[in-house]
Amino acid sequence: MDIALFSPSSIFDDSDGNSSDVETDDDVTANYVERSHDFPGMELRIREFSFHQHNANLLWPGTFAFAEWLVQHKSWIEGRRVIELGSGTGALAIFLSKSLQLDITTSDFDDQEIEENIAYNCKINGLIPALSHIKHTWGDIFPNSQSDWDLIIASDILLYVKQYPNLIRTISFLLKSFKAISPRTEENSGLPCPALLMSWRRRIGKEDEALFFQGCEDDGLEAQHLGSRVYCIKPRDLPRKMDGSGTSGVNRGTNNVFFGDG
Repeated sequence: MDIALFSPSSIFDDSDGNSSDVETDDDVTANYVERSHDFPGMELRIREFSFHQHNANLLWPGTFAFAEWLVQHKSWIEGRRVIELGSGTGALAIFLSKSLQLDITTSDFDDQEIEENIAYNCKINGLIPALSHIKHTWGDIFPNSQSDWDLIIASDILLYVKQYPNLIRTISFLLKSFKAISPRTEENSGLPCPALLMSWRRRIGKEDEALFFQGCEDDGLEAQHLGSRVYCIKPRDLPRKMDGSGTSGVNRGTNNVFFGDG
């Protein structure tokens, strides 16, 4: 896995201004820093690594925009069994569990420090026991033989182009191996079952974006832009549930792959 040595502000369009207690000195010897972050309707206290080689150290700015979008579309996700890819600090999952009472599992690189930090953040925000967590490196064999999550979420994980094939392999497994553990209805949901909701705010070139979507298409997946830089990805043979109330973007490719302008 590549290691990025850069400032988060250099890869995002702007700062959302949702955080306080930001470090202002140049001391990077501390292992952690705790910050307060404003999410829709609540404040969370999140411990972040001062540095982590797998970029699980920071709460990325796009998380707040995605959280707002999910709250606005809560009828689409309520009652879903959810897994988050690239959970990092666990902040988004903690917010969704507390605000929408979602059944959500965190996951990230196979690293004990990441898992322990997510558990710590759960504890200081009143989630006891901690959310379930799966250590998984994209592209490796998934710890579960099949998926029982009908919704996958991910925010700002398209950082390394070289990791796209591994990421797509994991996404494809989770979507195509899905088997519901209990019957559920989708009458009030605007999403297919299963589906991935992916959002990103980092600056990503059109060529890299097209490369990711082409990889999804080659693996039998279909992507649709829902607006606000949020995409829904599903197996191609599943019917699309979205209607005009939440969908934007125009068809610029083949096999119903939608590429939005953001």
